[in-house]
Amino acid sequence: MVNHSPLDLAQEFTEYKDKVHNLKASDSHFRRMFEEYHTVNHQLHRIEQEIETVSDPVAETLKKKRLQLKDKLLELLHAA
Repeated sequence: MVNHSPLDLAQEFTEYKDKVHNLKASDSHFRRMFEEYHTVNHQLHRIEQEIETVSDPVAETLKKKRLQLKDKLLELLHAA
């Protein structure tokens, strides 16, 4: 079992670090999506580390949700 921490968006998109911070402070829609991404990402990390157990379909649904949120957040970052 590999023990690694999940990357948050600010770590993953270092070139957008300031934009992430600014949008979290000024845009409630971005902030809610960011928090939802963080929650889903953390939950998937716990599943991957075998701290939580879920069925494969549930894990796949969470992975798709994380990817959708990430794509939407990246779109907002590009537009900012």
